[in-house]
Amino acid sequence: MGKLLTTVKVTGDVRSGIMDYARDKYPNEMILLLRGRLDGGVAYVESLVIPPFAAGSRTRSLFNQWALPPDPTLIGTVHSHPSGIARPSTADLLYSYGAVIMILGFPADLKAFDRNGKYLEVVIEG
Repeated sequence: MGKLLTTVKVTGDVRSGIMDYARDKYPNEMILLLRGRLDGGVAYVESLVIPPFAAGSRTRSLFNQWALPPDPTLIGTVHSHPSGIARPSTADLLYSYGAVIMILGFPADLKAFDRNGKYLEVVIEG
């Protein structure tokens, strides 16, 4: 079993991509897949993927997980909360995909959690 996650590292470009996509979808929620790797308790997010059949409303975002090809580089999701509250809901935890759940509390509060809702440190690199 791997080391427990404690940190999520994202590049400045990835953070900008998250912010831009959320701004484009506002006032609805948006969802993106996180592509990267897990190594020694750290999740390295290297790029973003628009999931197949993604949809968002003012209160939820979703996509069809069964439409994804097997891809071990997909390590989680990021979605926005237009309300500004960057905490995972019960639904966020129940329907999470991958090891990392990132939430953007609109307009700029980016937080990360594991599948159990435990807070993970977010480090912006570059």
